[in-house]
Amino acid sequence: MEKMLVVIFNNGTKAYEGSHALLELDEEGSIAIHAEAVIQKNNDGTVNIKKADDSFPLGTLSGTAIGSLIGLLGGPVGLGVGAAVGATAGFFGDLYVADVDADFLSEVAASLTPGKFAVVADVSEEWITPVDTRMEALGGVVLRTPKQYFEDQRRAKEIAAMKAEINAMKAEIAEARAEHKARIQARIDNLNRKLQEKVDQAKKRAEHLKNETEAKVQALQKKAATARAERKAAINKQITEIRTQYEETVAEFRTDVAADLRKAANALEQKAKKAS
Repeated sequence: MEKMLVVIFNNGTKAYEGSHALLELDEEGSIAIHAEAVIQKNNDGTVNIKKADDSFPLGTLSGTAIGSLIGLLGGPVGLGVGAAVGATAGFFGDLYVADVDADFLSEVAASLTPGKFAVVADVSEEWITPVDTRMEALGGVVLRTPKQYFEDQRRAKEIAAMKAEINAMKAEIAEARAEHKARIQARIDNLNRKLQEKVDQAKKRAEHLKNETEAKVQALQKKAATARAERKAAINKQITEIRTQYEETVAEFRTDVAADLRKAANALEQKAKKAS
């Protein structure tokens, strides 16, 4: 199962030891690391990335779930998660890309107090005992959550809602007086621009997710090629789960768009019947 893993340490020495221990667990096959970094929480609430290894499948942290999570943990200076929701326009976008919910983020933020360090990792993990045993022996506090893939559902609902609003205004403009038509058309044009931006963002993220999935799969296939039979079977299981999750996410996105558009069409139809 794909998970976001955060291990909190009191100092940098233990955090680096924790990072090394995770690498050993990856090498022995207890987990598969897709991306990993060591971070430090500063006194002003910001976060420094102390170590980011580009040898993992995802390479750069930019645009990935782990990168977004780190960005959220070093969000607006001095603000808690609740305040950040209201203060930061991009908060929910980053939260969705991070594939975690606000409860998990709050739990991590509460534990990662100024001066502490954390190992943050995007992993595939079947059993929690190997990680928990190694991290707790080093004094680490382990926090984890399954990756939840909120972003595609959110985009689906936004796109469908915008299309519904545009259709509603088109119906309105047909009945509006001449002096009101220009104002309504201006709103339609503005919404169309925003809709295109959302569609472009969705396409870009879909391509990114596809590439991310393939990078993970290829890295695991490389490991499987030299693994013993028992380990190879476990790796192949991880590959199947990653591909299945990707396919389900794409299918859910398409289903949500279709369902929301049908709902919007029905509402417009009912509105038209009442008007007639």
